Amino acid sequence: MNAQNAVRRVEQFERALTRLSEAFAVPMDAPLALDGTIQRFEFTFELCWKAIKAVLELQIAGTTLGTARAVIKAAYAAGWIDDEPGWIELLDMRNASSHIYNETAARDIYHRIKLRLPLMERAGAALRKQLV
Repeated sequence: MNAQNAVRRVEQFERALTRLSEAFAVPMDAPLALDGTIQRFEFTFELCWKAIKAVLELQIAGTTLGTARAVIKAAYAAGWIDDEPGWIELLDMRNASSHIYNETAARDIYHRIKLRLPLMERAGAALRKQLV
């Protein structure tokens, strides 16, 4: 991964994170707000862990990370994220969100995403620092 690609991935993640934050401004009882926010979370989380992966692989020559879980562990070890269990919960929520079939479960995921949003915001700031 070259520096230009890493910067591009971080920028894509930052845009998605902004859009996810905007989704929480829409009242949860509005049509599509619940589903739309969960979907935005799914792609924001994907862009997030892939941006972290790109920057880690750029900075640590010879490093190849394959899974989101491996990236989370490496980012925690590098000090870029400070709540490994919270990140594992984000990963679990991303995995579970594609299997939500009832509104109660969707509302639970929605609230948990909102609670964990600051983790991704801090990761964005940490990634920006690494790219300077």
